[in-house]
Amino acid sequence: MKVLNFGSLNLDYTYQVESILIPGETQASKGRQIFCGGKGLNQSIALARAGVPVYHAGMIGDEGGILLDACRENGVNTDFIRKIDGPSGHTIIQVDRNGQNCILLYGGANRSMTREFVDQVLDSFEEGDMILLQNEINELDYIIDRAYEKGMMIVLNPSPYDSALDSCDLGKVSMFLVNEIEGYQITGEREPEGILAKIREIYPGARVVLTLGGEGSVYQDETGIYRQGLYRVRAGETTAAGDTFTGYFISSVIDGMPVQEGLDMAAKASAIAVSRPGATASIPLREEVMNFKLER
Repeated sequence: MKVLNFGSLNLDYTYQVESILIPGETQASKGRQIFCGGKGLNQSIALARAGVPVYHAGMIGDEGGILLDACRENGVNTDFIRKIDGPSGHTIIQVDRNGQNCILLYGGANRSMTREFVDQVLDSFEEGDMILLQNEINELDYIIDRAYEKGMMIVLNPSPYDSALDSCDLGKVSMFLVNEIEGYQITGEREPEGILAKIREIYPGARVVLTLGGEGSVYQDETGIYRQGLYRVRAGETTAAGDTFTGYFISSVIDGMPVQEGLDMAAKASAIAVSRPGATASIPLREEVMNFKLER
């Protein structure tokens, strides 16, 4: 099985603030750092650091060389990354004294996918391969349709959730990875039990991972429901916590690990990530995760 992540590559401009700004407020930041990020890149690096050979497909802009370097330094295959004229995708991130964040996203090169490029990439993959997707690039509906036609296993993290997903045939998705907000946006249900039940009703063949913030996570498939608690650490920044969880849980699926073990490994990886600054920089290596010991 080959693993393709067709996703975003961003530069994250991260500002340390006392508290997240409210409308009309001006506040001096305590510092600024620039990191490589984007949900796509974060998840590719999480997969690679978890030991999964992963291909990344996407677009970068004029200043995107650092993003290519980040992929290569972490063992992510860059054969399907193209450079175009104009700016790369980027974010402006506020991180408060408690480690909570607020993110403003600019699509840039991530919104420059063409159907010709999609076809070129998918021509190198076949039935049984896995494709991981988020919602920070354009042509997502076309990518899903083409991957489904090829018989690929489609894993979707529908974040950020917006109207672009309305044109996607989510019935073709093999696995959803969602948080409570995205779960509500898909189902109209607010409680975890209601979200899981509704997804099972609408998309009966799909597996679901539902992350619950401080309450851990829940996994659902045809065999039942599995719950995982949270490992509590002093949070430095939560930017890549969900992406780290995603990459490590997918790696457990690829490795054929029991569900409960996979959820536990992903929770440990996420706990390590939130204790460190940055997005890609915060993602741990598999050896660190395996050696992680801490009471919940």
